[in-house]
Amino acid sequence: MLSTLTESGQHFVVATVIGVDGSASAQAGSKAILDARGRTLFGWVGGGCAESAVRDEAMLALRDGRPRRLRLDLNDEVLGVGMPCGGYMDLYIEPVIPQPKLVVLGHGAIAETTVRLGALLGFHVTANDPLAQPERFPDADVCIADDPDYAKVQCDADTYVVITTQHKSDFEAMSAVLRQPPAYVGVVASRKRSALLLERLYEAGFALELLRRVAAPCGLDLGAATPQEIALAIVAEIQAQRRGGSGRPLVETKGAQIGPSGVDVPEGPEHGGNCPR
Repeated sequence: MLSTLTESGQHFVVATVIGVDGSASAQAGSKAILDARGRTLFGWVGGGCAESAVRDEAMLALRDGRPRRLRLDLNDEVLGVGMPCGGYMDLYIEPVIPQPKLVVLGHGAIAETTVRLGALLGFHVTANDPLAQPERFPDADVCIADDPDYAKVQCDADTYVVITTQHKSDFEAMSAVLRQPPAYVGVVASRKRSALLLERLYEAGFALELLRRVAAPCGLDLGAATPQEIALAIVAEIQAQRRGGSGRPLVETKGAQIGPSGVDVPEGPEHGGNCPR
């Protein structure tokens, strides 16, 4: 089942009982597989409220992509999970999230650098353009050069699309992408060109709610001036969306504050910083 779920690109969670202290309905080593809606597809790690607690934690793990350890109190019906079995149960909750996909439509230095950065960050990268030859995109997993109408573009909830068609095929590329649609779609264009493109798409029948999700022009405001810097700004915006980042400087969100009484060191987890722990 694990291989089938993985190959189909589904999000799911594996919950494993790693320890039991006292009496519990499940035993160490018991496993369960839960899908993205919290439904148990396989196995069993306890019934009743224990199952509900595992489901809730599994949904949180899928949301932030981080595994966690869960300790269930089986002694107390009020403060625990409502199953007075007389013990504790420890579980390891492991989310399994498909490799994110980056699709770059178009060519040029921005496209080539976006592909390179995406590969460095672990994306499965597809370059789609008449000039998308392997020598131009050596870091791409897939190069598609025989798709003038972008009919071969495939998007799902784990796909991030960057359109760098240099205005020549923006409408055709966007039309193909928005019919699916992906987790993110960004267009390399000026503000005026972006407005004209979105207006044309609206006139073609695409809903305003859908068009509001388009990043046009795409990328964070880094003051980018070169194609490489523009690509960096685009990939940074994609990562901020993937990880739930604000795009603000870390010194504003997590930095130490210097006041009249000295330095105030923030408390709490360090997740989200740029330095290894």
